Amino acid sequence: MNLIIDIGNTSIKTAVFDRHHKMIYFNRSMPVTYLDDLKHLTKNYRLRHALISMVGPQVKDLESCLKDEKISFLYLNNRLKLPFKIAYNTPETIGADRLALTAGAVLLTPNKHQLIIDAGTCVTYDFIDAENVYHGGAISPGLQLRYKALNDYTANLPLLKPQDKIVDLIGKDTKTSIQSGVVRGLANEIEGFIVKYNLKFKPLTVYLTGGDEKVLDRYIKNKIFVSSKFLLMEGMNYILNLNK
Repeated sequence: MNLIIDIGNTSIKTAVFDRHHKMIYFNRSMPVTYLDDLKHLTKNYRLRHALISMVGPQVKDLESCLKDEKISFLYLNNRLKLPFKIAYNTPETIGADRLALTAGAVLLTPNKHQLIIDAGTCVTYDFIDAENVYHGGAISPGLQLRYKALNDYTANLPLLKPQDKIVDLIGKDTKTSIQSGVVRGLANEIEGFIVKYNLKFKPLTVYLTGGDEKVLDRYIKNKIFVSSKFLLMEGMNYILNLNK
């Protein structure tokens, strides 16, 4: 069985895939409890191979734990065998998460113009063409960063957090004005990117994923995108199978 570990900026996501490439386990952990969670996981599954995507800080003793459990592991980077070609000026700087998301899109819908949007701590936009060539995209602040920036760089604006309820277009006080600007502003940004790419690359498949996907998709009128919660994990498992 394959073990997939995605170390993000705020949490660590873990998945297990069986020999039929089906995800049979998924969990989100905090760094302080992760090793205990991993040790518990190894008692329930016969794990042999692992792929690690590390965007956030390194987890102390992770490698030792994997070695103790006799799990061979790789770190995701551009030097591994990938299911796409890279046409990017600095391939060594492409984040592991962006590589995994692109691989997931190639796995699910190969040989199509595709825009993959990941709404997390940062919002990343990645474009791969119908020849399965990765070209790059864009990176911008996510919802949490936008709320934090308004609080950090102003004297009087409060620190808010994303919420599930609908944000009104017109803010009636400081709190709702911030919410409208941050949430609807980012949704407009995403929709703007979709429109621009769709004009240039037709037909275009768009994926929207990430932790803030459900918060944002209700504000995006252009519903041509595919919602895929586990796109990154699917892509990582695909890359791991290519490199075992």
